[in-house]
Amino acid sequence: MRRAYLSLGSNVGDRAAHLAEGVRLVAEGDAHRVSTVYETEPVGGVVQEDFWNLVVELTTDATPDELLARAQRAESARRRVRTVPNGPRTLDVDVLWVEGFASDDPVLTVPHPRMWQRAFVLWPLHELAPDLVSEAERDAGVGRVVALGTLESLR
Repeated sequence: MRRAYLSLGSNVGDRAAHLAEGVRLVAEGDAHRVSTVYETEPVGGVVQEDFWNLVVELTTDATPDELLARAQRAESARRRVRTVPNGPRTLDVDVLWVEGFASDDPVLTVPHPRMWQRAFVLWPLHELAPDLVSEAERDAGVGRVVALGTLESLR
């Protein structure tokens, strides 16, 4: 068993429903914890609605490739459309970090190459894994972040 962290975000439609179903699909029966949901500004220059973001911690035997497949299935299940790079999304899922694993493969780069820059990843990741993300690293992330509450409280 190893720890793994995935980031989930949504800014189209029923964001709480997209995130809740995304959590269910990526966890696939693994023990897991879910961070607070944070409202965050979009990154990438495309004008769009704010995102709701969270991080899921898994305790899993799944391989990193299996985690990526779960992420892609969750996005497909929520009908994610990829017409505009960095554009609006029903659900976006990224594999951030997997204990004991590193890869620079273009299909799956772990740790996620931009996670240390993005406040929308660092705040919820620090909440679940302060051993991975210090307060100083969290505070250095780019972008506005506002805590909204638990996923359950937002449904």
